Amino acid sequence: MGAILSDLRKTVISGFVLTLILFIIVRVFTGAGFGLDMDWTRFFFRWLHVLSGVMWIGLLWYFNFVQIPNMGNIPDDQKPAIGKVIAPAALWWFRWGAMATIATGLILAWMNGYLGAALVIGLTDGGASTAIGLGMWMGIVMWFNVWFVIWPNQKKALGIVEVGADEKAAAARTAMLFSRTNTLLSVPMLFCMVAAQNGGFM
Repeated sequence: MGAILSDLRKTVISGFVLTLILFIIVRVFTGAGFGLDMDWTRFFFRWLHVLSGVMWIGLLWYFNFVQIPNMGNIPDDQKPAIGKVIAPAALWWFRWGAMATIATGLILAWMNGYLGAALVIGLTDGGASTAIGLGMWMGIVMWFNVWFVIWPNQKKALGIVEVGADEKAAAARTAMLFSRTNTLLSVPMLFCMVAAQNGGFM
């Protein structure tokens, strides 16, 4: 067991294998069989959407609740370890978690037949897609911020793209403010997503 848990790749693969085993056991013991119809496919994409979202929002909250507030407490000689090692790795998973969340969410909305109605926030279906539509738009804005504001500015702030000291400081502040914007939006976005799955309560 130690060999599995000591290696992240083996740990993650084992998590997926355990999921598959549990899936097989449940399908066998409930007599559901292994016919993978459209309902199962929709469920599968919802699961991928949730997995991706946990990665994305988890890292967003790590940056805002842990890394940014504590950077001032780290001695200057130790800060390069964050800026050169931890932050670039976290930002890679952060931005691709955002991409996977948006992609699986849009696919799921299309599979469920409410993509168009959600994008116009329920105007075409009497408001039935209002909650999911609001959540989707907040997610889209957050995704846009990650890829087109936060990441370009973080590259400057972390020295991945060389710029002058003043531009580096301005880029760090811009990245922080848009990361905080995403943190702000994450709360109502998650509320809307949960509301959409539980009767659309608003």
